[in-house]
Amino acid sequence: MTIAEIAGTFRISANHLMKVVQHLAAEGDIVTMRGQHGGLRLARPADTIRLGEVVRRAEPDMDLLPAFDQTSDGAMPSGYLIASIVERARDAFLAVLDGHTVADLVTHPQMLAPFLERAPEHVGFDTR
Repeated sequence: MTIAEIAGTFRISANHLMKVVQHLAAEGDIVTMRGQHGGLRLARPADTIRLGEVVRRAEPDMDLLPAFDQTSDGAMPSGYLIASIVERARDAFLAVLDGHTVADLVTHPQMLAPFLERAPEHVGFDTR
């Protein structure tokens, strides 16, 4: 697929998508091909690309709240509980993503349907 096709299908900015594509290519997730028959393809099999890995590489600083240090008397500061809850929620979010691969998205296009302008069957992904 081309950037223009992906941007149109998902109704997203082609300029923003170009930045995402450059990042994914630099990380080795996709291969870009120039020319008349150019476009994008996965650099490795879709069933080996875990969604959690992609998110971690795209957002390496997943600290949602600043770190809390113990107070001088060894007690935990008042914000520690909320930080702990948010940290566990982040870990649960990533664990769910780790349970899915790119192949899950392309073999079950109905998962993407809410994000598509057209019906899922119009999206032509090549998972090779």
